[in-house]
Amino acid sequence: MTSKREERFSYAALVLPALIIYLAVMAFPTIFSILLSLTNYNGGRIFGNPDIKFVGLNSYRWMLTEPTGNFWISLKNNMFIVALSVLGQIPLGFTLAYILSRKLVRGSGFFQAMIYLPNIISPVIIGILFKSFYLSQNSVYMEIVRIFKPGAEFTLGSHPMAPVLVVMLWMYTGLYVVIFLANLQRIDTSIIEAAKIDGASEGQVLRHIVLPALSGVIVTCAILAISGSLKSFDLIYTMTNGGPANQTRVLSLYMYFMAFQGAPNYPLANAISTVMVLISFALIVLTRRVEKVFGGKE
Repeated sequence: MTSKREERFSYAALVLPALIIYLAVMAFPTIFSILLSLTNYNGGRIFGNPDIKFVGLNSYRWMLTEPTGNFWISLKNNMFIVALSVLGQIPLGFTLAYILSRKLVRGSGFFQAMIYLPNIISPVIIGILFKSFYLSQNSVYMEIVRIFKPGAEFTLGSHPMAPVLVVMLWMYTGLYVVIFLANLQRIDTSIIEAAKIDGASEGQVLRHIVLPALSGVIVTCAILAISGSLKSFDLIYTMTNGGPANQTRVLSLYMYFMAFQGAPNYPLANAISTVMVLISFALIVLTRRVEKVFGGKE
């Protein structure tokens, strides 16, 4: 028989490699980032900052009160993306998945492939393509406009985030379509058929059978959408680079500019990243609470 000591040793031997990797890749960088945000470190001697001093919450105060309001602009744009993801991509993805799974249209395999296609293309490539076609003074779109209106100048108008949000809706909806399709196939079709025989309409089947069965999947999709929205970077960087006048800047882009453009401000960059993590946790907790109140049981 195996002794308790040998059993504990076996558990430790199995857990230790994963624990070391977690501490090295996740825990240590997180703690180091928080500590760095509380100092004045800006690159060491090469940037004229030889001494590291503890300055407390100075970076957080400056971030929240700076005259240009870059943090609040970035946060607002991130909230637009979160709202689009949770209230746009997920409902649209579920609707398309339900239509395809119920065979309400012909050629469901073709439409499934076309809807998912943007997910296999790099966001950088998509950003460059849309910028070349629509978002520049010499874009294809502007050349067509000038045929009918000579001398027209390119502008993003009063809603500069709108083109970015449209592209994101097109890009990422396919991911949720595939997730919902996979889970819709787990629902016993005999239950739906029995409900239809008893006179249930398509809407009643959706409300009383399908949605309660997928409540956990919807929450998982919401968490994925929130985490993905807060770290949006590559698509916006290539499409608008935060312009015009920082009106399309998001928190990850703001953090990047503070850390890697011009004289680095590492404490501020790490303060931004810490706030991003806190916002992400808060939104995920809120999503969990909403699911407990309104969600069904799988």
